[in-house]
Amino acid sequence: MKRQSVFPGILFIGVGLFFLLHQFNIPYVDQFLSWPSILLVLGFAFLLQSYMNKDYGSLFPGTLLLLLGIHFHMLSFLSTWPSHWSMYTCIVGISFLHVYAKTKKDGLLPAIILLVISALGFFSGGVVSWFQSITTILERFWPLFLIALGIYLLFKRK
Repeated sequence: MKRQSVFPGILFIGVGLFFLLHQFNIPYVDQFLSWPSILLVLGFAFLLQSYMNKDYGSLFPGTLLLLLGIHFHMLSFLSTWPSHWSMYTCIVGISFLHVYAKTKKDGLLPAIILLVISALGFFSGGVVSWFQSITTILERFWPLFLIALGIYLLFKRK
C-alpha cells in the first residue's frame, strides 16, 4: 500500500512555524525569517516526501530548493560566501548528483557537466593566467553548449 503524501503536511507545518516565529520577534531567530527560509521549508518538504515514500521524483526539486535557500542565507550572513554565477550551476549540478546517488540511473552526465562548468567559472577569476583565455571563451559560449546538450538529450535514442 502506497503511503499518503507527506508534502502538504510538512509544507503547512513549516510555513505555519515560519509565520508563528515571525510574530514572536525572537532576537536571533528573527534574522533567519526571510524569504530564503521559505525555500528551505519547500526543499525540506520535497525531500521528506521523496525519502518517506521512496518516490524519488521529488528529490531534485527538494535538493535544489534546499541548497538555494542555504546559499541565499549564507550570502546574507557571510561576506566571504561566493556570489559568482558558478554557484548556481554548482547547486544544480549537486542536485543532479544527489538524484544519481540515490537512483543510480539518471543525472550523472548533467551533474558532471554542470560541476565542470562551475569549476571553470570559479577558476575564471584569474587563478591561472593561461587558463583565463580559455575561460573567457567558455563564459561567452557555455549557454550554447547547454542548449546543444539539451537537444541531444531530448532526441537521443534510449
